[in-house]
Amino acid sequence: MTSSPTDANRYQTQLQEKAQRLELLFADFKAPELEVFESVEENYRLRAEFRVWHEGEDLYYIMFDQKTREAYRVDQFPAASALINELMPRIIDGVKEIPALRRKLFQVDFLSTLSGEILVSLLYHRQLDDEWQKEIHQLKDRLGQDYNIDFVGRARKQKICIERDYVIEKLDVDGQELIYKQMENSFTQPNGVINQKMLGWALDSTQGCEGDLLELYCGNGNFSLALAKNFRKVLATEISKSSVASAQYNIAQNQIDNVTILRMSSEEFTEAMNGVRSFRRLKDIDLSEYQCETVLVDPPRAGLDDDTLKMIQQYSRIVYISCNPDTLHANLQTLSQTHKIERFALFDQFPYTHHMEAGVVLTRK
Repeated sequence: MTSSPTDANRYQTQLQEKAQRLELLFADFKAPELEVFESVEENYRLRAEFRVWHEGEDLYYIMFDQKTREAYRVDQFPAASALINELMPRIIDGVKEIPALRRKLFQVDFLSTLSGEILVSLLYHRQLDDEWQKEIHQLKDRLGQDYNIDFVGRARKQKICIERDYVIEKLDVDGQELIYKQMENSFTQPNGVINQKMLGWALDSTQGCEGDLLELYCGNGNFSLALAKNFRKVLATEISKSSVASAQYNIAQNQIDNVTILRMSSEEFTEAMNGVRSFRRLKDIDLSEYQCETVLVDPPRAGLDDDTLKMIQQYSRIVYISCNPDTLHANLQTLSQTHKIERFALFDQFPYTHHMEAGVVLTRK
């Protein structure tokens, strides 16, 4: 079975249904009119992962039905970027006839960019040897004539980078080009067009803000770099070591000199701010130098813990980006005691699914 093209005629209907669900969920907070940011209807996902099925001499991608868990063949995937779709058959054809590349291959991951780069990760149930490296270099040379492509090979306790394990994305935010290193196996925003719209919305929402910005869960500096021009200083935290390294690279590449990244969880930073614990990671940082009036949070699906919620209530303006409206709603039960919703947005990161990305701007009552 081959996946069929997305029915683009359904897009506006499903987007309206999402908007109605979100408005109904947040009706008790008397939120302002919902701002809706729509996605492109096809080729919106910059990442995709496929299992690989071996059938005699044939080799093809499969995915699993989320409800039945039944496997089905995927020759094209309209949700993924055009670049991923172009390369899907060429990768399969490239490894099918070469035993060193084919043997015990069980998954292929794609990471693409709006700027035209793509990284392909090949995952194996065996250790990779010199023959694999020789053949993958040859495949890279062949495909490199037409694409800005690189490869990573993975097996148990083994990772081989052919040249690099990241791509360089270039985003247009309010007429400014921003450069982002995006690592293999690290979180990046999956819908590049919507990400640009989210950054533009956050930039507009913080125009004219006084003081400095605190950001929790900053990742590779996605929001930090875009919003830096609106603030005197930006202090951002992230727990992932690889994301912090990418953020530092991005700061340098964009020649931004007012952003500082700390490798700390939001819980640890809250403890530091409340004087509960001291951290060696803060020994060169004088928190008193920051006059943060605005805080931006972009937490995982679980939302914010109680202590962090109480801590961010101290800030005049809160920008909350959420990948789970249910936990955002729960967190707003606390935040609405001290703040009111000034802006309310739906970002359609995942068209044709029930998933919704939401954003709220809150100001102190």
